[in-house]
Amino acid sequence: MRTIVATAPSLLDQIGGEPTLRRLVTRFYDLIETDPRGARLLKLHFRGHGVAHAREEQFNFLSGFLGGRRYYLEKHGHMDVRHMHAHVPISADDAADWLALMNRAIDDIELSGLHVDKMRAAFRRVALILVNDLDEWGIPKSAADRPDISTGPERLSGPANG
Repeated sequence: MRTIVATAPSLLDQIGGEPTLRRLVTRFYDLIETDPRGARLLKLHFRGHGVAHAREEQFNFLSGFLGGRRYYLEKHGHMDVRHMHAHVPISADDAADWLALMNRAIDDIELSGLHVDKMRAAFRRVALILVNDLDEWGIPKSAADRPDISTGPERLSGPANG
């Protein structure tokens, strides 16, 4: 007799799958290119391979991060988000701008529900762990005391599907 194990749908499935993720990433990077809060983020992307490359790699990463196919892992052999961003000085202001624009993109494509709240929380945790030691880059930490950015230990807990 065959046993069938039911699994909970991934966050990716819950938001509408790859087509919805593609719309989210497209809207997010459109905002980076047009919203004033995206100006520094846009500049940071040009330290790497540019925005077109970032659009594709963001989709590839988020697909796996949200429980879908792990395109980024297949292509690069890892899903280490810190390693991906090690070449970029990321401030708390940058993390706040990234989150604000991602939240706007989520709203703009009309995603909502508890699964979206989980996704937002996971994005927040990741954005905050990417804030790095700007002193090594010779950049002052301008946002160390911002009340809208948590830096406590709660930011490191829980997976995206948790």
